[in-house]
Amino acid sequence: MTELVIETHGLGRRFGELVAVAGVDLAVAKGEIFGVLGPNGAGKSTTIRMLCGILDPSSGDGRVVGHDIRTEPEAIKQRIGYMTQRFSLYEDLTVEENLQFYAGIYGVPRRTRAARVAEVVAEHGLGDRRRQLAGTLSGGWKQRVALASATIHRPPLLFLDEPTAGVDPVSRRQFWTEIHRLAAGGTTVLVTTHYMDEAERCHRLAFIFGGRLLDVGRPDEIIARAGLSAVEIEVERPVEVGAALAAHAAVIGVEPLGHRLRVVARADDALALVTGVVGAPPRHAPARVSVEDAFVAMVRGEAVRA
Repeated sequence: MTELVIETHGLGRRFGELVAVAGVDLAVAKGEIFGVLGPNGAGKSTTIRMLCGILDPSSGDGRVVGHDIRTEPEAIKQRIGYMTQRFSLYEDLTVEENLQFYAGIYGVPRRTRAARVAEVVAEHGLGDRRRQLAGTLSGGWKQRVALASATIHRPPLLFLDEPTAGVDPVSRRQFWTEIHRLAAGGTTVLVTTHYMDEAERCHRLAFIFGGRLLDVGRPDEIIARAGLSAVEIEVERPVEVGAALAAHAAVIGVEPLGHRLRVVARADDALALVTGVVGAPPRHAPARVSVEDAFVAMVRGEAVRA
């Protein structure tokens, strides 16, 4: 049987009359990279705080790394790693000193601490930077040190909350290579992100909106369930054509791409829809539907029903 590292049933949280999270059911397996997507205020952060043992749920129950989120929050905190875009590194300490500090905070035994610091320095390619002050590092290098610090105690579960915000594309790619290496070694990773290309790097995704779970599945499953199609067209007067298409109820988005327009629609054939609205474009090509398209379609559908 699959070992579940996170399992919740009807998890909910109220703040007075405000329902921040309502009836969330999650099942995240060992070694899985699980992405949580949702607009600001959707309930992502509240959900993560409950899973981390920081916030008590108002309803429902769950277990994280084998411990009850209601009765054993301190045990959960000891067995997780947590990293955000604002992960605190001590800028007047060197990389190595930061790692030694976090090893102590996370309870790495003193007798093995030096060896563990040396190990993560090698794993994350920090050898040439280990004596550099953290405050002088670039954003990408700070991110590497933050990840090394969050995993120095070998947690079975790692929470990443918007971890690559403000980091350059090359560093983002390197970061995701590290995440997949950790997952391949058995670490479970739960990540929130606003970068939809990163969402497609996850094994599975959960869409949260208005505190409710809208869909869970592999990226390809979520895209297939969205029932969308896409096409790229090249037309004269793209601004006018784009406005006419955007006004159609079935069109999810019209995105300018240089001299082309990318049209996504709730239809089996986006090109046929385009032709019916503005006539046959002189040049066109099929386009791939993305997780971002599915996400936008789902959020717009919920907003209409609200």
